[in-house]
Amino acid sequence: MQAMYLSNQPLADRMRPADLDGYAGQQHLVGKDAVLRRMIDSGNLSSFILWGPPGVGKTTLAQIIAHRLERPFYLLSAVNAGVKEVRETIESAKKQRFFDSPCPILFIDEIHRFSKSQQDSLLAAVEKGIVILIGATTENPSFEVISPLLSRCQVYTLKSLAKDDLLALIDMALKKDSWLKTLPIQLKETSALLRVSGGDARKLLNALELVIMADLDKNGHPSSDIVITDEKVLDRVQQNLAMYDKNGEMHYDIISAFIKSVRGSDPNAAVYYLARMIEGGEDPLFIARRLVILAAEDIGLANPNAFLMAVSCFNAVHAIGMPEGRIPLSEATVYLATSPKSNSTYLAIDSALAFVRETGNLPVPLPIRNAPTQLMKELGYHKNYKYAHDFAGNFADQEFLPDEIKSAVFYHPADNPREREIAGRIEQLWKGKYQPQQAAKKQQ
Repeated sequence: MQAMYLSNQPLADRMRPADLDGYAGQQHLVGKDAVLRRMIDSGNLSSFILWGPPGVGKTTLAQIIAHRLERPFYLLSAVNAGVKEVRETIESAKKQRFFDSPCPILFIDEIHRFSKSQQDSLLAAVEKGIVILIGATTENPSFEVISPLLSRCQVYTLKSLAKDDLLALIDMALKKDSWLKTLPIQLKETSALLRVSGGDARKLLNALELVIMADLDKNGHPSSDIVITDEKVLDRVQQNLAMYDKNGEMHYDIISAFIKSVRGSDPNAAVYYLARMIEGGEDPLFIARRLVILAAEDIGLANPNAFLMAVSCFNAVHAIGMPEGRIPLSEATVYLATSPKSNSTYLAIDSALAFVRETGNLPVPLPIRNAPTQLMKELGYHKNYKYAHDFAGNFADQEFLPDEIKSAVFYHPADNPREREIAGRIEQLWKGKYQPQQAAKKQQ
């Protein structure tokens, strides 16, 4: 009976730590003298937002803080809480305050899913100190949290768990979990467990439990030693993948398939994976953001309208929500999938960034420096600058790069109609100085 009871409570929940001593990772926030550790130790808590990928301890950290500071703790999920629930919770929090007692903590999971009106309903309570708000989000708060609320909260970024953190979690689960420690488990290999976790503690422990459960009979007893190998992990996880879990293993597989289908110019596959995500409850703004990135990275100057389409799609989905948002998502997906492709601008910026890291801060040529003072003018700043509009064709041949890297080439036009036109213009203006056409051929 004990085995069956424990198996109904996920290992990740059983292993949730009650204090910072058992908390894995995030030492930049909760380690010795780190910002959140100092805040917790002092007891002077202010509202903040935890931003990071799934399974890195956002909810756990909020619960630990509430327990450590002995404050009332309210938890709302943005998935199923509306303005009514927010206001009811705030009213309840008001009743918890007596004289100079510390503010209750209101934890909102997936705060990025709250609409503007829902976020507005939090402002007064946060500003007046009725509650201390702790929000958790997997999305960039700069885009998903309204400015007035964001200005009242500090944002702390959580990182995916490192290898040592994950290995420590496995060891702790096998040695300290009241059920697992009674089983004859041999941990032979860990590479696959670490790989499928992706730095997510929940996914790691779920995968570990899945492999162990597969070797138990219906009464929860092993027939022999449970040997955990990479092959067994991959086999068990693959057999038990859900259709789509926006917080689980399939999340990354489906979005990867979606991106590759658009990049591969297959509109049918792209719409299919779009439907998988929509049906699985994926955040539509997450999909829309991926379309914006796709348009810039994989289509670029081969069809600049694709970027405008993707940005318009994002704005439309943000404005109208679901289920109607599925229509602009489908339109943008098909348009991007059927557009000509080019990653030339993506390669250009990555090439330039690598070059900058290698060469450092080279001096800007004097003719194109700013010269707001007389001293700068006397030093030669702006001297001999050629104003392009004063010349035929609005072009003047002059060197814009530092002397040490004259004529360096970062942008190589790809072989598509639009960029062949760009390559021709560069060739005509610079008379072969950058040789973009040869570079484009070499790239292909």
